[in-house]
Amino acid sequence: MRESEQRGERMSADGGGGGHVRTGFSWLTLVPPAACLPVALPHLVDHRVPSLVTLLLIGPLLACVRFGVRCTLLVCAWAAALGLATDLGDDTVAGFDFGVRFGGLLLGCAVTVHAAGRGERLTAALARSREVTRVTQEAVLRPISRTLDGTQVCTRYHCSADESTVGGDLCDVAVTPYGLRVLVGDVRGHGLDALRLTAETITCFRELAYTAPDLPSLAGSLDTRLTPELGPEDFVTALLAEFAPGEVRLVNCGHPAPLRSGRSIEFLEPKVPSPPLGLRPDPRQYRVRLQPGDRLLLYTDGLAEGRDPEGIPFPLLGEAALALREPLPEDALGILHDRLLQHTGAPLTDDLALVLCQPVEATVPAHVR
Repeated sequence: MRESEQRGERMSADGGGGGHVRTGFSWLTLVPPAACLPVALPHLVDHRVPSLVTLLLIGPLLACVRFGVRCTLLVCAWAAALGLATDLGDDTVAGFDFGVRFGGLLLGCAVTVHAAGRGERLTAALARSREVTRVTQEAVLRPISRTLDGTQVCTRYHCSADESTVGGDLCDVAVTPYGLRVLVGDVRGHGLDALRLTAETITCFRELAYTAPDLPSLAGSLDTRLTPELGPEDFVTALLAEFAPGEVRLVNCGHPAPLRSGRSIEFLEPKVPSPPLGLRPDPRQYRVRLQPGDRLLLYTDGLAEGRDPEGIPFPLLGEAALALREPLPEDALGILHDRLLQHTGAPLTDDLALVLCQPVEATVPAHVR
């Protein structure tokens, strides 16, 4: 997000340009005026060489493609000056032929200035659209680092797509009458279809999390709502967590098991596996005690399936045990993410969602409903 803001500031400083518009000195700004010299110099040196005034448009054309209106105007003035200089001292200066050639040069310069201005406006509109898209995506998948209903929650997200901040992985939280509820999921596939299903899943969770009496009912309602939106081969893996005093209740629909870190670290596997949403799941809720200082790490398969160049999988249990010793949740997730990047040795090719939850108070388990 910080990089996006910096890009936006740079585009604003360019006058809404971005893309092909550059500010400040760069050696590239010398290319358009320099391109005019090979056209004008032969005739300036020897007037017997035919004058090629119209070809001086090469400089303004290069400027309007790469730079903005200001630079294009300067190159146009330079090209016009060279056009006059090429025929100074000739008998054709005031002649009809020169007037046609020089008039064509001026007309071409006007067209390049217009093209440069249009390019700036289009690039500014694109920058605004990207900013709107970024804000919208952050509203769909909001970053969290705060204490909610007695539980400290911190999230970290990575999207493998270059032009998006939201991919096929998802996470969200809701403070409901039944306690803090957390969703972590993974939509099958990539691209726009995965983004659409991600937004639909989060929307359904935000609507249903406050009314479903328990997690199995919530999973069933999510499956009912999402199934009409899924294709024949689509599904959504989902892990639902509900925090209560001294414990966490879990429902797992085909998702990687969460990690509990405390005196020891272990996977919290469900006793009865359940298929993902969209494949008629019938999950069973299971309860796990949380001791003072315990942490719960919920994640997507981008963490568990990370591999190095030789195909060795990421040692999740050992790396998580080291990273989760950090006292601050943001630092713990940052170290875990960095260790994953060190292991893969390359940018992640899969989406990744991490959610770290830690109750802030030692409490007694709630009564079983």
